[in-house]
Amino acid sequence: MPELDTLLDQLVEITPPADDPTGAATFDALNMLRLIGNVVSHQIVTHTAQLDDLGVAQISGSTTKKMLIESGLAPATALRVMRGVDGLAALPAVARHAADGRLSSEIVDAIIRGMNRIEKRCPDGVSDDDKTAHEIGLLAQALSGATPTQVFEHARVIGNTLADASETGIPAADDPSLNTVNAHTTDDGRIDIRADLTQVVGEKFLSMIDERSYPRPEPDGADDRRTAEQRRADALELILDQAALGASIDSVGSPRTQLLLTLPATGADPASLPWTGSVSQATARQMSCDGTMTEIVLDGEGVPLQMGQTRRLFPAHLRKAVIVRDTCCIKCGAPPSHTQVHHIEHWADGGPTDLDNGCLLCQRCHTQVHHHGWGVIIGFDRHPWLVPPATIDPRRRPLPAYNRRTMRLDSAA
Repeated sequence: MPELDTLLDQLVEITPPADDPTGAATFDALNMLRLIGNVVSHQIVTHTAQLDDLGVAQISGSTTKKMLIESGLAPATALRVMRGVDGLAALPAVARHAADGRLSSEIVDAIIRGMNRIEKRCPDGVSDDDKTAHEIGLLAQALSGATPTQVFEHARVIGNTLADASETGIPAADDPSLNTVNAHTTDDGRIDIRADLTQVVGEKFLSMIDERSYPRPEPDGADDRRTAEQRRADALELILDQAALGASIDSVGSPRTQLLLTLPATGADPASLPWTGSVSQATARQMSCDGTMTEIVLDGEGVPLQMGQTRRLFPAHLRKAVIVRDTCCIKCGAPPSHTQVHHIEHWADGGPTDLDNGCLLCQRCHTQVHHHGWGVIIGFDRHPWLVPPATIDPRRRPLPAYNRRTMRLDSAA
């Protein structure tokens, strides 16, 4: 296109103003170049969308993303462009503002990722009117001067609020059935590890890595020569060694990862974790069942009003007592080492931490109880009984725990 060649030549010839003692002209030129850059980024997305529709890359057995990388775009930039190709068509207001240069490619990408997040966090689906409202809300955040990170975090809060309002399904961020960990040997004999985890598991991982990857002085007193990536790799090895040592001694009563949960005093916003952000109420409740957690209540300005005590909800002697009674996960029979102690009456609702209010559940079954309608009661025999959801048994008749499946409630006297 000759006009683009001419534009490129003109841009190449631009130099900073020679006589500009206050810097005003230079700043104005810089701002105009920023707008031009934003427009160019949007044009890259629209032209890529047309090539993708034409199937140009597919004809040669490649993909549009690979074509972008081969043309000189960095892989991360190519991924962002493809997200724009997939997402902008459904976001007309964002597309209009991106076309005139008012939005950077990073902000546009944050809005697209935020809208995807909102839809994934709402298992009941989002109506077209609500999508438009959320799009305008995120766009307003961006135009008010929010950073891409702040825009995406605002979307996270919206998504968690929708998840709390839903009574069916489970949001993707809390769905352990989507968890994957893959490891394969590279050509040079190293191991490449990739994981896709729930928010809570990710929070535990990041917390443990952070605690063990702080810089340490070298023996000669110099600053730590390791990069941040190397420190995290060393921390991972330390975690594996500590886990192996702990398992060989006694893992029955060992505390779990420490987590810090902040709770807005007004209750207007969801609770939040320091590494992975806001969480749904269901996730906060599930976290409180088993583990070491500190709760902090914040006022509207983010100032702590109340500092909860770190607590290990089921200490070693109680956990052992629950294991003696239940012997395994009460729903599926998983061994005790794979289980957590579930508060039958939620701790957040005043449930006590004692034998008659706890039972063993593995992570998968724990999610079934918190998200999929299963209930647990303690029978008159002081053993836990499972109450299936109405979709499985309309009469919701209690079932004995896994280790007592030969029993019936009406014959347990």
